[in-house]
Amino acid sequence: MTDLLKIGVLVSGNGSNLQAIIDRIEAGALPAQIVCVISNKADVFALERAKHHGIPTHVLDHRSHAGREAYDTALVELLRSHGVGLVVLAGFMRIVTPVLLGAFPHAVMNIHPALLPAFPGLHAQQQALQYGVKVSGCTVHFVDEGTDTGPIIIQAVVPVLDDDTEETLSARIQKEEHRIYPEAVSLFAAGRLAVDGRRVVIAPTA
Repeated sequence: MTDLLKIGVLVSGNGSNLQAIIDRIEAGALPAQIVCVISNKADVFALERAKHHGIPTHVLDHRSHAGREAYDTALVELLRSHGVGLVVLAGFMRIVTPVLLGAFPHAVMNIHPALLPAFPGLHAQQQALQYGVKVSGCTVHFVDEGTDTGPIIIQAVVPVLDDDTEETLSARIQKEEHRIYPEAVSLFAAGRLAVDGRRVVIAPTA
């Protein structure tokens, strides 16, 4: 039996995508183990979710470090101390640097509530509504040095309705986030993801 993939999850807020991954693991559908949850903020519900499931938690306050590189150096040390093989960003509101990306090449994932490359950055659902698109969705991607510019792993599409608000569209997109983020992690755990330039190639099942 191969060793389970060890995941480190970085959070800054509610942690609903963290919960989706935990649920998939506990259901036996995702062969992985979350070995640590790290937040840059102390009072976030994501930490309570982790504690409820017996997952080690850490608060690493970005304000106590000299800069982004110094902060990521501390992050890398903490992640490596847990033997992490995949870093999952789940509402982590920090720009990561080459320090973290170089320590975990093609092993840092993020999810974004839009169909990238459309509407990167903050308030993606609001951007989509203002632009008048007919479909939106979410994207799981590997993280690179840009803002939501890394190679795309999986996307899911949702319709944009005429009477949508930012809240209703966000809720519809979030349901798809909770479905495809664990799926992307599962593909990584199975060794089925390969990065070829900007493309992520998904190998067929054996």
